[in-house]
Amino acid sequence: MSIVVGYVPTPAGEAAVRAAIAEAGIRDEDLLIVNSAREGSVVETTVATPEDLDRVLAQAADAGVRAKVLRGTHRDDFTDEILDLAEEHAASLIVIGLRRRSTVGKFIMGSVAQRILLQADHPVLAVKPSP
Repeated sequence: MSIVVGYVPTPAGEAAVRAAIAEAGIRDEDLLIVNSAREGSVVETTVATPEDLDRVLAQAADAGVRAKVLRGTHRDDFTDEILDLAEEHAASLIVIGLRRRSTVGKFIMGSVAQRILLQADHPVLAVKPSP
């Protein structure tokens, strides 16, 4: 089994990776770090740099956790990619980071985190960055 974490280079993404590394260590499971770009997007703020990914892999290694980065692209919604990978890798846990959003922002933009929480067939750990 493995733990799947959605990673973006933001405070919420960093909090998710820290929590996922801790859970993988406790459970003695592999960690799959997912970073995905929207297909056809010219500017994508969710794409981690190679340095970001090297850093989170080093954090996992320092904690004694076996980790692998899965990079890809998604068409419409990152939710489907996370849920498909969790199913494909028989995940024991999905870890996501949450950020504060206004009610109007959630209504207009939707919420990937909300959809993962509601649609996942696997347990989900949602974490927020420290203030």
